[in-house]
Amino acid sequence: MNHTNLTEDDLFSCYSPSVVGYRYFAVLWGCAVTITGTVGNLMTILAFAIDHHLRTCFNVLIVNLALADLLYCTILQPISVDSYLHLRWRTGLVCCRIFGLLLLLSNSVSVITLCLIAGSRYLMVTKRAVFDRVYSDLGLSLLIISAWTLGLASLGPLWHGYMFVPKVCLCSIDRNTYHPYPTIMLLCYFFFGLGCVGAFYFLIYRRVRIASQALLRYRFSRQSSRKKPASSAQDISDSGVESSVANTCSFEMSSQAELAENTDEITSQKSSQSTHSSATAGSATKSPREIITTSSLPTPAPINAASSSRCTTKGDDKEMKHVTCMCLAVFLGFLFCFVPFLLINIADEHNRAPRVLYMIFRNLTWLNSCINPVLYAVMNRQFRQTYYVLLTRAAAPFTCLVHNISKTSV
Repeated sequence: MNHTNLTEDDLFSCYSPSVVGYRYFAVLWGCAVTITGTVGNLMTILAFAIDHHLRTCFNVLIVNLALADLLYCTILQPISVDSYLHLRWRTGLVCCRIFGLLLLLSNSVSVITLCLIAGSRYLMVTKRAVFDRVYSDLGLSLLIISAWTLGLASLGPLWHGYMFVPKVCLCSIDRNTYHPYPTIMLLCYFFFGLGCVGAFYFLIYRRVRIASQALLRYRFSRQSSRKKPASSAQDISDSGVESSVANTCSFEMSSQAELAENTDEITSQKSSQSTHSSATAGSATKSPREIITTSSLPTPAPINAASSSRCTTKGDDKEMKHVTCMCLAVFLGFLFCFVPFLLINIADEHNRAPRVLYMIFRNLTWLNSCINPVLYAVMNRQFRQTYYVLLTRAAAPFTCLVHNISKTSV
């Protein structure tokens, strides 16, 4: 009986003299992640619910990512903190397997959602019609359900492979139990999935760069056309901007607006010249008031329309770039949190690395579930404003209480 109890203690223990002091830092770190991640991801979901400006198809994917992070921060992270505090797993084998399944499910759904976000950005830039069909209300619902179903279907068969891993002090997959299936899952989700995300952002960057070069060529041809008015039409057609811009979406909208503005200006000049010549020819039969009225009416309308169109498209272009940069920052944050832990698991095949190093890299992955709301607040104006409204409403009762106490004391 004593031998059995000793074996169970060894099976669910991660005690080591090298991690006794480090565990207190891990506990504080885990508590901070739990509080920050829970509050931040809840605010993201509430912001989507109360602000109709945030109810876009793209933000539905952001909410799905927040749900995966909320599952980890609210339910799984406190259990991890308890394991680090006691340096052992205290809830039994069945709970260990449930924890391992939910942990990897949260990570897999995060990777799939990052792929869907990157894909949506790429389709929005290159093929807007395809984006509208794929990311419709029905399409988004199917994509989100498929993400969770795929994660559960691929990780469910590993049920008997989830066990306590002492070197990271939590329950995860034992690679030796179902070898090579866990390795295949690792390659599919992290290397292939994150590789696809990186490829999408590279293609977006390349498309933006092509559009920027086309815009520079167009501006150069526009400056040349001002110096040589007689050949302005030939310069515009030789620049090749019109054909390249027509094939792009949001990032080239500014160049399209400038092209429309230049065309409107030329048309306006020609119409005013023709009107002026006709007015001069018929000045003998018209009164001065009629001449002034006829020549001044048509000029302001096209210029104002072109200016308004340019301001609108430039604003949309700027917003599009900010959203894409935010998505890229979320992806880079995911890489920063998970790549060190993946690399040490691949490089240290014989488990010779210090246990505290494994724990440090594993604790770094905790950060991924709470940094996304911070990135949304820093890089997205609409999320930032809605977060402020939510925090103001939450703090209102405490503010009133402090105000009443101060008035009573006075």
